[in-house]
Amino acid sequence: MDFVYAAGAVAVLTLGYVGYLVVRLRGFDEGEERIRQLSSYVREGAEAFLRRQYMVVAIFLLTLFVILLLMSLGRLLSPWAPWAFLTAGAFSGLAGYVGMKIATTSNGRTTAAAKQSLNRALRVAFEAGSVMGFSVVGLGLFYITLWFVILYTIGVGLQEIAQVLLTSAMGASSVALFARVGGGIFTKSADVGADLSGKVEAGIPEDDPRNPAVVADQVGDNVGDVAGMGADLYESYVGAIIAAVALGISAFIGKELVMQSVAYPMLIAAVGIICSVFGSFLVQAREEASQGELLRALRRGVYASAVLIALFSLLITILLFGSWSYWGLYVALVLGLAAGLVIGFSAEYYTSSQYQPTRQISMTAQTSPATVIISGLATGMRSTAIPVIAVGIAIIAGYWAASTASAALAGLDPMKMGLYGIGIAAVGMLSTLGITLASDAYGPVADNAGGIAEMSHQKPEVRKRTDALDALGNTNAAVGKGFAIGSAALTAMALISTYRDQIALQLSDLGGKAVTVLTKRSLELAELDQVFSLSNPYALLGLFVGAMLPFLFGAMTMSSVGRAAGAIVEEVRRQFREIAGLLEGKAKADYSKAVEIATKTAHKEMIMPALLAIISPLITGILFGVTAVMGVLVGALVSGFVLALLMANAGGAWDNAKKYIEEGHYGGKGSPAHKAAVVGDTVGDPFKDTSGPSLNILIKLMSMVALVFVGLVIRFTLF
Repeated sequence: MDFVYAAGAVAVLTLGYVGYLVVRLRGFDEGEERIRQLSSYVREGAEAFLRRQYMVVAIFLLTLFVILLLMSLGRLLSPWAPWAFLTAGAFSGLAGYVGMKIATTSNGRTTAAAKQSLNRALRVAFEAGSVMGFSVVGLGLFYITLWFVILYTIGVGLQEIAQVLLTSAMGASSVALFARVGGGIFTKSADVGADLSGKVEAGIPEDDPRNPAVVADQVGDNVGDVAGMGADLYESYVGAIIAAVALGISAFIGKELVMQSVAYPMLIAAVGIICSVFGSFLVQAREEASQGELLRALRRGVYASAVLIALFSLLITILLFGSWSYWGLYVALVLGLAAGLVIGFSAEYYTSSQYQPTRQISMTAQTSPATVIISGLATGMRSTAIPVIAVGIAIIAGYWAASTASAALAGLDPMKMGLYGIGIAAVGMLSTLGITLASDAYGPVADNAGGIAEMSHQKPEVRKRTDALDALGNTNAAVGKGFAIGSAALTAMALISTYRDQIALQLSDLGGKAVTVLTKRSLELAELDQVFSLSNPYALLGLFVGAMLPFLFGAMTMSSVGRAAGAIVEEVRRQFREIAGLLEGKAKADYSKAVEIATKTAHKEMIMPALLAIISPLITGILFGVTAVMGVLVGALVSGFVLALLMANAGGAWDNAKKYIEEGHYGGKGSPAHKAAVVGDTVGDPFKDTSGPSLNILIKLMSMVALVFVGLVIRFTLF
């Protein structure tokens, strides 16, 4: 238990460091009155959106809480599980809110800092992003250690603790999905609407104060790319650690080192936080640095953190397990860490204008919007190869290393040890999340700063500096999404393995056999291997349904953005028609109306995609049983992983291809190539910021729903 306490202490210290960063950020200059006023518009709009969103989410959480409470009364769940579910959802929402709050108070400060120097603007934006990054990892680790200590202290068994923590992960995932989908619909409808009505139709610059949708666009950056992303990666982080803890308990239960197996993923996370804090101090750039130099400055912090994590984790592995016998777990950890870096570099290569793929898309813009779309889709498809191979190697090699290491140790099941190794690989991949998320979250702050610079009529060099930071932010956002998607694949693999263990545990509690209440079908513990065979038609049915679900989910979220963006375009057109002198700059736009439209539409549109993730595994299970559910989970994992990568990278490449042209290439702003690239960017916006990043939550949430409701499904399958 001492090791769990140590991890909890690191979490508390991390939250203290976040408090220090907040105080430090408040000491930076807020800028002149016009900058402060514009920043307040964004802040008020973002807070209004989150208030309404959290009301919807609260109703959903309370409804599920009642269902879980009834299940616990029926002895289908631990009595602690509903409460853990509720608190996990609250922590997930808190992580997103903290990041959004700081981002909206730092955007104007970044604009003011950009008036002085590029490096100062980088530090302000990066420290704002660091609040998001370290809030997520600090709150996540604190939540897990707190619940584990409470449950273990009052005498709850380890297997029941695993069930409680897995149920809590469903709470975090539920809030994250609403936050990602709702925030993504808001931000991209506002962004696409502003671009189409402003840059394409009216021919006015981006972030021009005459455009009624520009404030809604900036609000969207915060509710989608900060609050939504914070809840998303909090869920990824917590889910990976909990899955590893559950697999550790399954592999070591009844053995001497079971507590060490529980503490190991927590300690890796703690070491990752400490090393990420150190790496964050290395993010510095010289004045007027190029985009390539800015990118290297951020990468320096990430790579230094990764090297330190690998070194300190070796020491922890030996000290925790008392010998080098468990070398396979350390190898799995390093493989996950390396796979994360490979995925990050791959995303950078395919989305940054420093490299050929994005520049190729810019070149095709000289022809037509159609060739931009074709080239961007091809780039997105091609970009899936390296991450899939990297994750595949991490899964196979991590499984082999962990199972081989356990083969010489009496009483340990090699298969369970191998699965535990996959869970540790997922934790290893996310161990750098503190600094990775800081690098990602700084992007929306820089983007807002550029908009405020344009709207407050700052000198051209101020906008040039914020644009340099913003372009880099797009690349880092793609890298951050790559980490989230890659870790989702590893975590979902671990959760699917845990699903089989939970079925076996339920059957053991029922004496080795379960009989359904209505149809009297039986499921026996001895038949599990046959039940999950690919020759089973129910498994094949599930595979097809699961492979389809990410595409259906993507279609629903893309359509939602299209409808919401259409409403924004109509509102902007109306104001251009009805407000005399608006296009001439003699009248003020009604920014609040566009914010209101985007808010209402996003909250209406986010419900059905979120329900799809929760209902689909439950309905499949009730109709066709646990075999079909396993097929659904595997099918959704495979297709969702690849589709998410395609969308995230294609969207990032389209965005940076547009920015590359805006830098003066192929005719620059206002040229035919620029207009073609803007069309590509508007298609890519919902790809990279709505549908793509939501898919990684979808595949994990479905697995968690399956785990939580497994007892219900076993007893009430119909066919």
